[in-house]
Amino acid sequence: MTSSPLTAPLDVELPSDRPAILHVESPGDASSWAAEYRESLRAQVTEHGALFVRGLELRDASQVGAVFAGLAGGLMPEREAFAPRQAYGPGLYSSTTWPANQPMCMHHELSYRLEIPGLMLFACLTAPGHGGATAVADGEQVLQALPTGVRERFEREGWLLTRSYNDEIGASLTESFGTDDRTEIERYCRAHSIDFTWQPDGSLHTVQHRSAIVRHPLTGRRCWFNQIGFLNEWTLAPEVREYLVDVYGEDGLPFNTRYGDGTPISEDVVQLLNTTYEQHTRREPWQAGDLMLVDNIRTAHSREAFTGERQVLVGMAEPRRLADCCPTSEASQR
Repeated sequence: MTSSPLTAPLDVELPSDRPAILHVESPGDASSWAAEYRESLRAQVTEHGALFVRGLELRDASQVGAVFAGLAGGLMPEREAFAPRQAYGPGLYSSTTWPANQPMCMHHELSYRLEIPGLMLFACLTAPGHGGATAVADGEQVLQALPTGVRERFEREGWLLTRSYNDEIGASLTESFGTDDRTEIERYCRAHSIDFTWQPDGSLHTVQHRSAIVRHPLTGRRCWFNQIGFLNEWTLAPEVREYLVDVYGEDGLPFNTRYGDGTPISEDVVQLLNTTYEQHTRREPWQAGDLMLVDNIRTAHSREAFTGERQVLVGMAEPRRLADCCPTSEASQR
C-alpha cells in the first residue's frame, strides 16, 4: 500500500552550509496545504532548527497571513519591541525597521521577555537585489563552541538589557508596550520583572535581568539563547555608536547589554560572540514567494545588509514561558 500525500515523508534537502530546504510544487491553495502539512513541517523544524519552503509562490500579505494561520494557529502580538514594525494584520508584521546597509546580528527574537515565541515565521514577497538573507545559527552548537570561561560567567550571572526610550531611536513607548499610559506601562513592567525609572524629562529607562542559557522545552538540549551581542553598543557601527554616546551618554543609549551583575561587556567579548555565531551561520538567499520556519529557542537568526527593495513579513507563534525552559537566572523564572 502506498502512502497518501499527507503521510508521505517530506523530501527535505539538507545542505551543509544552508538551512534545510523543502521544494514543493505550487499547491494552488497554499493556506490549505500549510494546514494539512502543519505537523510534518513542525517536526522538520524541531529536527533541523529551521526549514526553508520554496515553491509556495506567496504573493501578498493576506495570503501570507492565511498560511501563517494554517501553520501556527494564532499569532502573538509583539510586545517590548526594540524597533518599529508595520502591522499587516493581527500578529502579522513587516521586518523590523533597520538601515539596509547595516546588518542585524544573530539573535533569538524577544529573548528578553518572560513569554517568548517558540516559532518564527518568515515570508518573502519581494527579494532584495543583493544580500538581505535571513541567516540562521544553531544555539546548541554556538553554546558548545564558546570558551568555557565566557559560557560559565553568563550561565552564572545571566545578562542585563538596559533601554532608554526616546523619540528618535528605536521603538516608541506605544510600539513597545501597546500604550503610552504611564500607569499601564508600570503595571506591565511590574508583571514582567522589568525595573523602570521615569527620567526628569519624562522618558523611560528600564532594566531587565534574563538568563543567557536555557533548555529547549521539547528536546531538553541546552541552548545559547539571548540578544547579548546584537543589542550591545559594540555591535553598532562605530560612527553610530559615537553619535549615540555623544547625544545620549553611555548610560542613556537606546539599548545596551551587560553581564548580569551590571558589569559592562568588553568589546572583545562581544566580537567573540558575534564571530562564533558567524562560524555557525547558514544562509539561503531569499526568492520571492519563499517561506521559512525557525525554532526560535534553538535557532538564532539575523538579517544581512542588502541593496534594492526587500519585503519580508514576520509572524511569531507558539508562546513559551521562559520559566519553563529551565533558565539559570532567578529573575527569568518569575
